[in-house]
Amino acid sequence: MIPTRASYRDIPLYSPAKKPCRVDLSDNTNLFGTPPAAERVLRGASLRSVTHYPAGYSPDLRRAVAAYAGVAPEAVATGCGSDGLIDSAVRAFLEPGEVLAFQDPTFVMVPLYSKMNGVKAAPVPLRPDFDIDADALLATGAKVIYLCSPNNPTGTALSRAAVERVVERAPGVVIIDEAYAEFASGPGFLDLARTRRNVLVTRTFSKAYGLAGMRVGWAVGAPEVVAEVEKARGPYMLTTLSEAMAIAVLTEDQGWVEARAREAVENRERLRGALVALGLKPLPSEGNFLMVPLRGAPKVAERMRERDVNVRAFQGLTGVGDALRIGSGPWPLLEAALAALRESLR
Repeated sequence: MIPTRASYRDIPLYSPAKKPCRVDLSDNTNLFGTPPAAERVLRGASLRSVTHYPAGYSPDLRRAVAAYAGVAPEAVATGCGSDGLIDSAVRAFLEPGEVLAFQDPTFVMVPLYSKMNGVKAAPVPLRPDFDIDADALLATGAKVIYLCSPNNPTGTALSRAAVERVVERAPGVVIIDEAYAEFASGPGFLDLARTRRNVLVTRTFSKAYGLAGMRVGWAVGAPEVVAEVEKARGPYMLTTLSEAMAIAVLTEDQGWVEARAREAVENRERLRGALVALGLKPLPSEGNFLMVPLRGAPKVAERMRERDVNVRAFQGLTGVGDALRIGSGPWPLLEAALAALRESLR
């Protein structure tokens, strides 16, 4: 028998319940089409981008992100999605057996990263208002604290005061995951990454920027923090093509991205009204999705998939219970989801 790591035996593959559906609102990606600049890069790509290694640490994208974020290139890390950067940061700053603290519920991969990297998970329940419990997070003594705002899967945003309290008193690095920042009404926390030595803010091209299939993420932090993340990341994590597409969208398509994000938010609130009319109570959201507490949500989602609509179901979330997470996109897709939901609730 092949020896395996005992700590890995109960780690599942990431495999949310889904099947190919005509309407897929389960991943919170941009459903409004391909960004024009990305399509241009894709159509004009040379075979060299296939046959040769990419640049080791994405220097061109780091410069583009630095200009966008108002920092030096040495303050930027890139990776295979923002989740790859989060994993790299956990590996970079925690020895096996040390503590990773995070809000609960939050991004489903974070507890798995703690197991994969041999560190102790310290989930801390969100407060009843869905803000973080700053003092409880700090009481864990964790050398790495993970925060997510807007939070996946709840959609709720964290307060400035609570985040700053954690950053000011944390004994180590604070990771702030802003995968959904482009949909939020507030300014986010990039300024903390520019001004504090212990903050790493991660973002992604997978959501608002419409490049989920290209798997591109970036992070901003103090150069000494970024250098350690880059070590853990390793070289060649972005393809030549994905880097070129990300640069093009970031530098040429900001207007397109912002318009699509506005439409996603407008449709999200229109969807909220329809769900309330059904007697449901969606949580407040600053993302491009709504979390809808609903007893028996996994069964409801299964019935919706039978009607060619896929949404994400959660079971027994801390402070929420069972719930559906429904992504926002073009209104005809949301109409189809509403019709499937109405039928599935009967």
